[in-house]
Amino acid sequence: MPADKVQEYADGLCYTDLMAGYYLGAPEEVMQAIADYSAWFFVWDDHHDRYIVHGRAGDWRRLRYRLHAALDAPRHHLHHPDPLVAGFADSVLRLFRFLSRTWNQRFARHFHAVIEAYDREFRNRTEGYIPGVEEYLALRRLTFAHWIWTDLLEPTAGCELPDPVRKTPAYRRAALLSQEFAAWYNDLCSLPKEIAGDEVHNLGISLITHEGLTLEDAVDEVRRRVEKCVTEFLAAERDALRFADDLADGTVRGKELSAAVRACVANMRNWFSSAYWFHHESGRYRVDTWDDRSTPPYVTNEAAGES
Repeated sequence: MPADKVQEYADGLCYTDLMAGYYLGAPEEVMQAIADYSAWFFVWDDHHDRYIVHGRAGDWRRLRYRLHAALDAPRHHLHHPDPLVAGFADSVLRLFRFLSRTWNQRFARHFHAVIEAYDREFRNRTEGYIPGVEEYLALRRLTFAHWIWTDLLEPTAGCELPDPVRKTPAYRRAALLSQEFAAWYNDLCSLPKEIAGDEVHNLGISLITHEGLTLEDAVDEVRRRVEKCVTEFLAAERDALRFADDLADGTVRGKELSAAVRACVANMRNWFSSAYWFHHESGRYRVDTWDDRSTPPYVTNEAAGES
């Protein structure tokens, strides 16, 4: 985005507001790092889209490798000539300050998988390949970065959760549903833009292509799945809170883990309201006001080095 576009559109995109509504209770330094990382993620997503639209496979391949390298050694990439790589390194390094080395390694492992999922999406869109519904849903959990946003609940709560706690079905189920809601609601709100842009990565598009649904029926089915996430989360939330109660075994550590799980589950709930609000307030999805429904007005080819 050139400077005039930043001034005109940046605040209206509400990227940092989305995070502020999700990670409630985070210390200011944590909240700022998460918000900046979120803004970077949206910029990266737009670069990825432009590289696909303009057939810039070489540029995408170089960015993919550089992001992997910056994730493994962020300190060595703080002054990289590509500001997207330098910004990523800065964000990662700041996030790595809050918890332990094991949390950092887990975050890096999860984001390496996100980068590779973006590469699969690049190839799918370049080849015009529309994945089937189940294939798409599995890939969407990575392109939406489900486990990254879930990982960030822990520095917000000020406590790293050990694997036996984090991987308990009661906790993991609630976390998954909060992210599935957001990803599928995003698909619902993005569908007009993505149909206009001949895209292939959207739950609605997979339903139309592989299940034979009409556009109207596909919209209804995505809505049904979104609503089901809400009702199923309410049950999963109760299970997760009972699990939190069970952790409070009379020890100091048990009390700490119980409080942390409760804080994380509360913010899983906040993801529903924050994601819903964001999709109706952010200028990113107001396609009916755009001259070209496939391209946001704040994205310019010139800013991305294109002609």
